[in-house]
Amino acid sequence: MTASPRIAVIGGTGFYQFFDSDTERIEVDTPFGAPSAPITVGEVDGVSVAFVPRHGPHHEYLPHTVPYRANLWALRSVGVDKIFAPCAVGSLTPQLGPGALVVPDQLVDRTSGRPQTFFDTGAVHVGFADPYSPILRDALLEAAQPDGGAVDGGTMVVVEGPRFSTRAESRWFAAQGWTLVNMTGHPEAVLARELEMGYAALALVTDLDAGLETGSGVRASDVYAVFERSLEVMKSVVRRVVSHAADLGVCEASLGEHDVTDLLGLPAVLR
Repeated sequence: MTASPRIAVIGGTGFYQFFDSDTERIEVDTPFGAPSAPITVGEVDGVSVAFVPRHGPHHEYLPHTVPYRANLWALRSVGVDKIFAPCAVGSLTPQLGPGALVVPDQLVDRTSGRPQTFFDTGAVHVGFADPYSPILRDALLEAAQPDGGAVDGGTMVVVEGPRFSTRAESRWFAAQGWTLVNMTGHPEAVLARELEMGYAALALVTDLDAGLETGSGVRASDVYAVFERSLEVMKSVVRRVVSHAADLGVCEASLGEHDVTDLLGLPAVLR
């Protein structure tokens, strides 16, 4: 049996598998229903890693229907305390073209109606000024170097979807100084923070957003095509980062002032 994983990857569009060999599937019941798929646990360079496809094994879940709370709860319950989250994004600046990798450092939530907390009672307020783990961000930036590097920093605005932005919306986002647009980064990041798991995103630019384009704007077929062309690079970076992340300590920035082990009845975070 594979060792209990402390590292997880939440795979985005097209990112369904990357393990070295045989894997184990773990069915997890959560108070929030079933996750997108059973948790798959396997090894990458001898390191035990948990994996869940964000959109389901056959892309069943659209961005606004992903069971985010179930996914994060399931990962935490099997022992995970560090998450790497590959995702597809649109660019809000012409300096970042299709194929670029970015490790964002800030997030803006423009979603609506998504459950975004595990706490429905009590005075629980989780700090979220810096939404991404600094030690996991640094690990991703280092892991990306052999494949040409990744851009350090950027603000990712998360929209409800599943539609793409209008030109006016896209121009407004860019005017705020935001650099990336995405549909799944929230509430995933804040739910990880509530459960005291370090979290960092690896964003692949698949298109220039509508405000920077001419003609028909963003098309899903173009997004998938760029992701498919860049998938092996993404996998290479993720494999490299998880093989080294086992040596990283607990991300202190992800540990809050509230004891989630008592509040939510979860196992203690391993120190």
